[in-house]
Amino acid sequence: MGSNDFHGVFPYLVSPIDEHGAVNAPVLGQLIDHVIAKGVHGVTPLGSTGEFAYLSWEQRRRVVEVTIGAANGRVPVIAGVAATTTAEACRQAREFEALGVDGIVAVLEAYFPVTDDGVVTYFTEVAKSVDLPVVIYTNPSFQRADLTVTTIARLAEVPNICYLKDASTNTGRLLTIIDMVGDRLKVFAASSHIPTAVMLIGGAGWMAGPACLIPEQSVRLYDLAKAGKWEEAMTLQRSLWKVNQVFAKYSLAACVKGGLEMMGFPVGSPLPPQSALSDEGRSEVRNVLRAVGAIVD
Repeated sequence: MGSNDFHGVFPYLVSPIDEHGAVNAPVLGQLIDHVIAKGVHGVTPLGSTGEFAYLSWEQRRRVVEVTIGAANGRVPVIAGVAATTTAEACRQAREFEALGVDGIVAVLEAYFPVTDDGVVTYFTEVAKSVDLPVVIYTNPSFQRADLTVTTIARLAEVPNICYLKDASTNTGRLLTIIDMVGDRLKVFAASSHIPTAVMLIGGAGWMAGPACLIPEQSVRLYDLAKAGKWEEAMTLQRSLWKVNQVFAKYSLAACVKGGLEMMGFPVGSPLPPQSALSDEGRSEVRNVLRAVGAIVD
């Protein structure tokens, strides 16, 4: 895949793990077939919704291996790489490249604070370790070492760092980034943003866990935005925003996995010590999925 080919809706896939700690390959394959059939433009294993922080390296590797096999070249596979050390992140990236992924989403996990220079070095070294397009990921809610606008502008100079996935809620910051880096770095939104608004200011699409549950609706929203049919897009966006509002109340992995269970995908519960959805949460998620047409009783 070329460095300018990534656009549209990329569901952040869940990681179905059975009671023995093995990746449930048939269920993951069924989910991938489902979202591809609904028109998504790519899939991302080991994002936040994929619970990467709770998986062993063997589980992570298997999730990516199964995803590549199930996608079977139909859409790009962009795998999540996350580590506290630069060396380990580079190792993961090289392993995933050898497996056959089309790109990397790079996450910096930090225990101690990291300087801006350290952040730049981490992402630069990950990018240099592979011959793949790299998406850098920023999430100020979870990351101890966030990426400042200045840091992002510096990273946009690295040849194969071609994309940014931003999980802040600051759309104004996104516009600043887009204006600053121009075509050097395409921006993907997360579920914390209003996708239509991000598309309006020049976004390339969105990478988000809820797209596992509403792939068809998400693709329709993207198509409307790309066609400049903003009034229709906002009408659909308002209905889909209810999904984001419910997810903001509960654990993301619990919501997506719980919703998928309701839709007939036995993906299991979030990995401990995370909690599954409460009865109240299940009711809210079911109601909102029914309202947007993801569940038909």
